[in-house]
Amino acid sequence: MGLTAQAQGAKNHNLEVAKNLEIFNALYKNLDLMYVDTLDANKVITKGIDAMLASLDRYTEYYPEERQKELKTMLTGKYAGVGALIRYHQKLKRVVVEEPYEGMPAAEAGLKKGDIILQIDDSLMTDKGTNYVSSHLRGEPGTTFMLQILRPSTNKKMKFKITRRSIKMPEITWYGMLDNGVGYINLNTFTGEPSKPMRLAFVDLKKQGAKSLVLDLRNNGGGSLSECVDILNMWVPKGVKIVETKGKLKRANSEYKTRLEPTDTVMPIVVLVNRETASASEITSGALQDLKRGIIIGTRTYGKGLVQVPNIDLPYNANLKLTTSRYYLPSGRGITFEEGIKPDVEVKPDTMANVTVYLNRLDSTEAAFDYVVDYIAKHPTIAPAKDFRLTDADYEDFKQRVIKAGFTYDQVSKKQFEELVKAAKFEGYYDDAKAEFEALKAKIDHHDLARDLDAHRDEIQLLLEQEIVGSYYYQAGQLKLGMRNDKVLDKALRILNTDGEYERILKREQAEK
Repeated sequence: MGLTAQAQGAKNHNLEVAKNLEIFNALYKNLDLMYVDTLDANKVITKGIDAMLASLDRYTEYYPEERQKELKTMLTGKYAGVGALIRYHQKLKRVVVEEPYEGMPAAEAGLKKGDIILQIDDSLMTDKGTNYVSSHLRGEPGTTFMLQILRPSTNKKMKFKITRRSIKMPEITWYGMLDNGVGYINLNTFTGEPSKPMRLAFVDLKKQGAKSLVLDLRNNGGGSLSECVDILNMWVPKGVKIVETKGKLKRANSEYKTRLEPTDTVMPIVVLVNRETASASEITSGALQDLKRGIIIGTRTYGKGLVQVPNIDLPYNANLKLTTSRYYLPSGRGITFEEGIKPDVEVKPDTMANVTVYLNRLDSTEAAFDYVVDYIAKHPTIAPAKDFRLTDADYEDFKQRVIKAGFTYDQVSKKQFEELVKAAKFEGYYDDAKAEFEALKAKIDHHDLARDLDAHRDEIQLLLEQEIVGSYYYQAGQLKLGMRNDKVLDKALRILNTDGEYERILKREQAEK
């Protein structure tokens, strides 16, 4: 295209922009002047902005003044508060403590899972939702408030004086040695400065005798690109290109190379990924794959290959998080939502039974949650996280409580049967097979909850055990317990502990590329 054509194209584009902005302005003025109801400018225009941005990509977002704290938390991974998850208890119609974080004000004050939040200072919380309660638990670092709770296990009201402080989840959930000289690191995020604890953890594992490494990036949503490069620098020589960004503006185009001498360039590395592995996590795993420095096990990753500038200033203290460029890995490939990073060895996780899903999060009776709260109250201590097990008697007690609570859940088979009946009637063959349909319906309607709880005991019991362990040993304990039934980790260990298997997969990957 010649310069004249380019200039004409730019002129036409600018005219279209000006025309449509003028139309939008005139449209809103007419709505404001003549619409039957008075418009809320903040609400209406924000909806318009959100709809416009939604037509672009899922990461370009508008943050008005009232959402600035949310933006800051997202960028830094920090907020000021008490350090606890809360949830709405469906049966009690109250907000309760779900999980205090280790070493945070809530845990240090003595809050426990299941505590019902009654009052914060002079504000009653008994008729409020989680967002309202959360906003009152948060505040400026150093500020103190009185929290009143009801502890279900004792039915006593308790008061706690709690001082808010800056809360940041640890970058590394847990690291340590597994069997046969395999080191393990579970990296939770790339937000903040995770390269520092990562380097310390890796050096410590080498001192403990690690001969290979499992880097667990499952459910890691990413974060800082520069931190990602510094982490990779531990295993990749100085001066190697890790990732490149390309965008419309020249300043959006950059190359990111390792800048330090590495710690170890030969140790076998296996990276664990899943569908929630995104952004900087995908760059880390994809770069190791491209550079033939490691292999990937799990499922295809999320596919976030877009770069955002997170703080473009707008009038009236608003901000725009704007996608400006795309990531490209050392081989030149991008990362798309449709594709993601493909693992060298695919291991799909087990699907959770419908009954387990409802017990976990969708149960209006809160049977599982209440069982865990009562169990904790009766057991001041439990076995170490990796060894903890519920007994047969414990599980039978849980099962009977679920049945007595009137727990119900949607059956997939029932929904599909109803759709089949509709189709059969529409296509005209229902009457001919009516007896068969009614016989099948009778079997589906005979809902045997006890049978389902027994049939899926292994996964339901593991869910309960992880909830219990979390109250004693926090997230690190839940991770250790989960390792006993982790197919992806098991596959990684088998590969690393089988002579020549890691090298064979690495060579196969190289040949395919």
